[in-house]
Amino acid sequence: MKSTRSAEHHPERPGRLSAGLTRLVAFGAVCAAIFVAATFVWFVTSIADDETRLDVDADGIVVLTGGSSRIADAVELLALRRGQRLLISGVHPATSQREIVRLMPDYRQVIDCCVDLDRSALNTVGNAIETRRWTEKRGFKSLIVVTSNYHMPRAMAELAHQLPDVRLIPFAVVTHKRDALWSSEPTIRLLFSEYLKYMLALARMRFEPAS
Repeated sequence: MKSTRSAEHHPERPGRLSAGLTRLVAFGAVCAAIFVAATFVWFVTSIADDETRLDVDADGIVVLTGGSSRIADAVELLALRRGQRLLISGVHPATSQREIVRLMPDYRQVIDCCVDLDRSALNTVGNAIETRRWTEKRGFKSLIVVTSNYHMPRAMAELAHQLPDVRLIPFAVVTHKRDALWSSEPTIRLLFSEYLKYMLALARMRFEPAS
């Protein structure tokens, strides 16, 4: 009789296992969704909402291209002698010093004197690598980092990974005010895309040595 009962219950076991696995997967998906939602809100609330007020100077200044006013703000910092030299990282290969002077003629002297152009970097990782090379060549121990507020967390993470012994001072260019971050679907997509890139960068850097 024992063997008969055991045989009768065998067909039900795969169904029970399947139901248990489905519940486990559903629970994991809910936990993952909660984690993503919570960390995305944290990411958005950590974005600078006001123009940075610097209370310290640095050896150098680096600006990561991509936003309309990033370079102008960085050149103004250089003119105020907040750093000795400025690296503009990620400029188009055809961009010259003369073109930057043409766009900002009032700063001709400081641009001709103290601005270096990096034409190699194609993304944030490249920006960080080229910045490391420039910083080591100049012997700088501190940098002011200029980029858009929503891009700053990833930029600082990549630069800190390449330059662990250099002091990094963020100067966020506010392109999106926090109150307006949720105002449009394109802005939310932009922020979520940047959030994903930031999280993936953190995960990658846990296992990847500096280049």
